[in-house]
Amino acid sequence: MARKTKQVKGHQLYCYSTCMYCAVVRFAIWRLGLKIPLRDIIFQPGNNAELIAGGGKSQVPCLRVENEGGGVRWIYETTEIIRYIKTELAV
Repeated sequence: MARKTKQVKGHQLYCYSTCMYCAVVRFAIWRLGLKIPLRDIIFQPGNNAELIAGGGKSQVPCLRVENEGGGVRWIYETTEIIRYIKTELAV
């Protein structure tokens, strides 16, 4: 049977494939059944430029959260990101 997933709008995860902290966050997202678009900062350098322009630094993982009112929040720390997705987005 296929795993149910919930598409999450207004969120993007900035990461790269060999970052172990990014892998921990991606696993938590998968385990919670969430589908959040990934923005690779190595293979798509424009994503790194977006990350620096919006969040102020080139640190991954970083979860970009767009509020319904149009405001944007950048969450940088692995534990903070996981806490956020568990409390705000979990299915």
